[in-house]
Amino acid sequence: MKTLFSFLLIFTLYFSAGAQEQNFVFILVDDLGWKDLGYMGSEFYETPNIDSLSRESIQFDNAYSSGSVCSPSRAAILTGKHPARLKITDWIPGARFPNKKLKEPPILNELPLEEITIAEKLKENNYSTFYVGKWHLGKKAYSPEHQGFDKNIGGFHKGSPAGGYYSPYNNPALTDGPKGEYLTDRLTNESINFLDSIGKKPFFLYLSFYSVHTPIQSNEKYISKFKKKLASLNNPKSNTRKERKGITTLEQYNPNYASMVYAMDKNIGRLIQKLKEEGLYENTTLIFTSDNGGLTTIKNTKKRIAPTAVIPLRAGKGWLYEGGIRVPLLIKPAGYNEGIKIISEPVIGHDFFPTILSMAEIAYESNNLDGNDISPLITGKGNFENRDLFWYYPHYHGSAWSPGAAIRHQNWKLIQFYETGKKELYNLKYDISEINDLSSKYSDKVKQLENRLQKLQKKTSAKKILLRSSVESQIR
Repeated sequence: MKTLFSFLLIFTLYFSAGAQEQNFVFILVDDLGWKDLGYMGSEFYETPNIDSLSRESIQFDNAYSSGSVCSPSRAAILTGKHPARLKITDWIPGARFPNKKLKEPPILNELPLEEITIAEKLKENNYSTFYVGKWHLGKKAYSPEHQGFDKNIGGFHKGSPAGGYYSPYNNPALTDGPKGEYLTDRLTNESINFLDSIGKKPFFLYLSFYSVHTPIQSNEKYISKFKKKLASLNNPKSNTRKERKGITTLEQYNPNYASMVYAMDKNIGRLIQKLKEEGLYENTTLIFTSDNGGLTTIKNTKKRIAPTAVIPLRAGKGWLYEGGIRVPLLIKPAGYNEGIKIISEPVIGHDFFPTILSMAEIAYESNNLDGNDISPLITGKGNFENRDLFWYYPHYHGSAWSPGAAIRHQNWKLIQFYETGKKELYNLKYDISEINDLSSKYSDKVKQLENRLQKLQKKTSAKKILLRSSVESQIR
């Protein structure tokens, strides 16, 4: 009996420790659209490795970024806080429009060092932490190595690859490779090298691809594949649709963009293969997502169109319509073997902080956190209460977006446009494309959601936007 008790005790301690020491790989793709993947319905782009991962993962079909542009979303992922609370509501440093009607609120140009990041919490608990790729959250004093990461390769203050996607990279955090080296390949190589260096410690690998951000620069290995594919189609057309002062691309026919997506997918396949070869895959929670919607909408000019499309969603990056904030999300938990599982509850980028720490069984201070622990949705254990999600983008953007905010309450979504005072109401259950504005039909619902939105803005201390005359606008 004593021997049996000892065995059970050892068994319990072993699996308890295993749960605490699972590894985490977080893959963030820049500007990847909701429909840019095969498993999400793309017929022109090809993503066999991500499609394979989707069949081994939990798929979230109502996943959102915390903002419609990069820096706010990235700050929210790391801290669990809403961009409004962090005072990072635009891409850093943003663009200014002094001749516009509204005066945009100032933003911080870095993620403050006082903020506690996922990496800092994991590092405190014996995790090796490694950051590779795009950062865009402040200059050198605020770079990843000062925010909880043991090592940073490639992360600096610029939001796009300064030298393009081929070496030389013009990146102070990344040494140049041989001529012709491709940035996405290099970042994956560095991630694989990290896995060779970790020893027996649990690890947190944050792989933040620069792809598929502009410049849209074809991958030379794969561009001919997609040019041939385009040529094989019957009369493909780059159809567009007007979106206020912008124009939205409606078809996925850009071979340059397709080659970038394919290269990104190839490298994710390489990384997963490495995890499997090293016996790490089973005990690793792998998260794959995008920082905002795809680049589908730009200012209406005759010279260019956006590189991708996310139909049936409306608009894209920079906008608070679904196309700008709804993103793909796959989570493959450690030890998961249940195959495809689809979760429809809405989740958002600032949920990752409490969720990862909860899965690692690491305590964290929940005061002033805006994200929710979504691990009950992942494990099927415990309760998860739906809450209101909101977005605050009080800035002008090159996509032709003008300042505004939005809230999702259950299936209802309200969007406010501050310049005109216009409010639009949609029921996403029946109208994912946000075509049928119901604001005039359900005026009481508009008031209800507006009140909820104002309370959330107040709770997060959202900075106000002003008229140029310094008279306070409609935002409270």
